[in-house]
Amino acid sequence: MSSTTLADFLLPHGFSMPHPAAVLREGSAATELGRYAWRAATERRTRRATPYAARPVRHGDPVLLVPGFLAGDGTLGLMSRSLRQQGFRTYRSHILSNVGCTLNAAAQLEARLESIAIRRGTRVQIIGHSLGGMLARGVAVRRPDLVSNIVTMGSPMLAPGAHHVSLAATVDLLVRLSRAGIPGLMSEECVRGACAEQSFGDSRRPVPDGVGFTAIYSRRDGIVDWRACVDPLARAVEVTASHLGMAFDPRVVDAVSGALVRSDVSAVEVDRGESA
Repeated sequence: MSSTTLADFLLPHGFSMPHPAAVLREGSAATELGRYAWRAATERRTRRATPYAARPVRHGDPVLLVPGFLAGDGTLGLMSRSLRQQGFRTYRSHILSNVGCTLNAAAQLEARLESIAIRRGTRVQIIGHSLGGMLARGVAVRRPDLVSNIVTMGSPMLAPGAHHVSLAATVDLLVRLSRAGIPGLMSEECVRGACAEQSFGDSRRPVPDGVGFTAIYSRRDGIVDWRACVDPLARAVEVTASHLGMAFDPRVVDAVSGALVRSDVSAVEVDRGESA
């Protein structure tokens, strides 16, 4: 066993790494991207045909999008664009490439949330793809004063180690490069030591009252074990998409926007109850 192999607690009993051939399902991402392009073109034609149409109703809390492992903000750009057109105020996480220490990434995310919350005068909703969802859940547990709602997409919170062997090899490479002295990359502590233990522990703590939680998953996911994405504390929503395609498939965008609107409605109901 390599010294950089993930700690056993990151792959609990009952979960498994997807079969190597499962990654072939990710080929449907091309179709899903085409589906996004088709919808975007249709919506453009509709807007041109109705030049005086009213702007979309502005929804409540701002939305922060957090990319997955190896990814940056650009990977969620299409989703962000779609959500803005629906009336959501979206923000980037300022993560250029999610390859560093998870505790450092969580601290950066917390600082970004504080900045947005101060600017908008309200709590923030977080959309997290894959590793981004696990970071979002951990921050929400620690800082419910900053977070009103979290939506995860293909985030293996129950078993972070239940991912494809290709990702395991990438993690191993990052750790080796970190050991060689290259800064800003995952170290061995992040996959086997106290850092990994704390990050996993934060992602398993109960979600505080008043924080919405929706977990979106797909049985066609070729990168992570979909069962690890279904947190028992979340409202689970199944979609049909590849792991990569969750970032832009319009059907997933619809599921995400539905979860955001649901949170807005719940917040209004709570306010009405408190004022009654």
